[in-house]
Amino acid sequence: MAVLIIVVAVLVLLILSIIAIFNALVRLRNQVGNAWSQIDVQLKRRHDLIPNLVETAKGYMKHERETFEEITKARSRAMGAKTVTEASKAEGALGEALSKFLLVVENYPDLKANQNFLSVQEELTSTENKISFARQSYNDQVLFFNNKIQMFPSNIIANVFKFTKRDFFELEAPAEREVPKVSFT
Repeated sequence: MAVLIIVVAVLVLLILSIIAIFNALVRLRNQVGNAWSQIDVQLKRRHDLIPNLVETAKGYMKHERETFEEITKARSRAMGAKTVTEASKAEGALGEALSKFLLVVENYPDLKANQNFLSVQEELTSTENKISFARQSYNDQVLFFNNKIQMFPSNIIANVFKFTKRDFFELEAPAEREVPKVSFT
């Protein structure tokens, strides 16, 4: 009788452990999804601001058609990205196109002084900072989740219930790894 009670107690503890591990994995998976949603909101804001920036600049920069087309194509690719890896690459390319655009803007002092342009540029800068923070939060959640599904004993439960590793949101463009240049002129 005592053996039966011990066996039942061990089984109950095992089942409770499996439930706890499964619930922890689900919570972490949902946190990763939420963190990606936060990035997605900021990327949408970025994508919405870019046409305003370009339209404001077009009147001043009549000879920069190639620059505008590059930004438009990069924005379209970024908006069409389906996976985190695709988004990482596309957003890196968009960031690089925006950096080139802002360098070209330096040649147009009237544009740099335009209040509409300055306002949109400030909003874009603010959004870039929010994207950076959201990316950091997302990558932290991905790290926690990936660690949990790879570490014993939760890796067993993760394999049984088909929890899969998530990709980090990493920078692809070498220019984005560089320290930004600040100029107050």
